Amino acid sequence: MVTFVDGVTLHLRAGKGGNGCVSVKREKFKPLAGPDGGNGGHGGDIVLVADPQVTTLLSYHHSPHRSAGNGGFGMGDHRSGAAGENLELAVPVGTVVKDASGVTLVDMIEPGTRFVVAPGGIGGLGNATLATPKRKAPGFALLGTPGWEGDVQLELKTVADVALVGFPSAGKSSLIAAISAARPKIAEYPFTTLHPNLGVVQAGDIRYTVADVPGLIEGASEGKGLGLEFLRHVERCTALVHVLDCATLEPGRDPLSDLDVILAELAAYPVPEGQVPLLERPQLVALNKVDVPEARDLADLVRPDLEARGFRVFEISTVSHEGLRQLNFALGDIVAAHRIELASAPAPERIVIRPKGSQKEFTVRVEGGTYGPVYRILGEKPVRWVQQTDFQNEEAVGYLADRLEKLGVEDQLFRAGAIPGATVVIGEGDGIVFDWEPALSSAAELMTAPRGTDPRLVQNPRRTTSQRRETYHELMDAKAEARAELEAERLGATGWDDGDEE
Repeated sequence: MVTFVDGVTLHLRAGKGGNGCVSVKREKFKPLAGPDGGNGGHGGDIVLVADPQVTTLLSYHHSPHRSAGNGGFGMGDHRSGAAGENLELAVPVGTVVKDASGVTLVDMIEPGTRFVVAPGGIGGLGNATLATPKRKAPGFALLGTPGWEGDVQLELKTVADVALVGFPSAGKSSLIAAISAARPKIAEYPFTTLHPNLGVVQAGDIRYTVADVPGLIEGASEGKGLGLEFLRHVERCTALVHVLDCATLEPGRDPLSDLDVILAELAAYPVPEGQVPLLERPQLVALNKVDVPEARDLADLVRPDLEARGFRVFEISTVSHEGLRQLNFALGDIVAAHRIELASAPAPERIVIRPKGSQKEFTVRVEGGTYGPVYRILGEKPVRWVQQTDFQNEEAVGYLADRLEKLGVEDQLFRAGAIPGATVVIGEGDGIVFDWEPALSSAAELMTAPRGTDPRLVQNPRRTTSQRRETYHELMDAKAEARAELEAERLGATGWDDGDEE
C-alpha cells in the first residue's frame, strides 16, 4: 500500500465564467426603460498553498482530477452572477510545480506561499454594461470564457537543514530516531526506509531539521535502487552526514569504500542551477555501531584516514547514544553559521513589473492549405473575444467585427496579402473559421437597426427615405401619364372636340 508520494500529475480544470444577460427593464409606464442585463460571474481559480502540516502528495495520487466552481449567469434588474468558488490545494513545503512539458513554474519553499496554477474564466458582460450613447439598447451579451484546463506536475523536494546519507542498513533511521522524536520504521534488512523521514533536533538554542534519505547504492544517480527517486530530497540541505556502518558483515565492504561510493553518486547527481553542488557543502562523517567491539576497532583504524581527507569524524552508537551529543552540537553550529550567512546576504533584487503595452496584441500567420493560404490570427484578445461571442446573434457577430477592426486585424490581413473571400482562422487548432469580407468591418455604432440584427449581414437592406420618395414620385408620374393616355383614347373614339363645340 502506498503511504508516501513525492511526485504526481494533476489534471486541473478551472471554473468557467458565467454568461451575461440580455434583458430590458419594463415598468407600467415605461415599457422599454433601457437594458438591465447583469454580468456573469467569474469562474473559480485553482490555488496551490504551501502547508507545513502536509508532508506527502498521497491525496493527489489517489484523486488527481480537480476542478473549481463555475460562475453564475447574469440576470435581469442589473443582477450579476455569483463568482465560482475557488479551490485551494494544500501541498507540502518544498513542492516544485512544473507544466506538462517539465518547465518549472514555481518553487514553493516558503510556508504559506500561494500560487494560482489554473485561473478561472472571465464572466461575460450583460447588455447593460455594453450599452453606449450610440448603442443604447444592445440586443446581445457576451458569453463567459472557459477556465484553464490542463496538466501540471508536482514534485516534492524535502526542506531540511541536515541530510543523513549512506548505504542501506547503515543505521540512518536509528540515528534520526535517537536524536529526534521521529519514529521511522527500523528493521534488519536493506531498504527498510522507503520514503524520507523528517525529525526536529534541539541542540542548545539551535533547532534544526534532519532528513533520513533512503539508502544509496552504487549507480543510484543513474536510477539503480531507490537513490534516484530520493536524491532530490538532498538538494535543499545545508549539511550532509555520511553514516558509515562499521559492523557490516558483507564481503568487500568497509567504511572507506562505502564513503567513496556515496561521494561518487553525490558528485554525479546534478543540482539545479544556482545551488551549491552537493560535495561543496559542509560534510561530517558518523562511524556508527561502535557499541560492537569489532566495529569500534574498525572505527579507530579508519578514523585517521578520514581525518586526513578533511572530514570531521564522530564515533557514535544509536544503541548506547555514545557521541550523539557531540554530533548534534556540531551540526547545530553548522546550521547556525549558515543562517547567519543568509541573514547577512544582500537583499534580492527588486522585481519591477512593467505594462505589456509595447508587446504585440496579436499576430497573423500565413499557413499553406489545400485550397489556398490560410491566415491564422493568434493573440490573447482575439481568442478571448471569439470565446465571448454568441454566433447565433447577428448583432453580437457585428460587435466582434468592430472589435477586431479597431484592434487592427484588418490592416494586418491586408499586409499579409489576404484578399476578400480568404480563409481566416482565429486561434490555434481548428479555431473559428470564416471567409474574410473587408466590407463587413464598419462602425456598428453609427448604424440604426432593429434590436438583435446587424444591417451589414442583411442580404436585402431596407430602403432609405430618399429612395422611397423617388419611387413614390416615379409612381405618381406613371399614373399621370396613364390617365392622360386614357383620356386621349376616349376623345378619339367619340369624336368630340371641345374647340369645335364652341
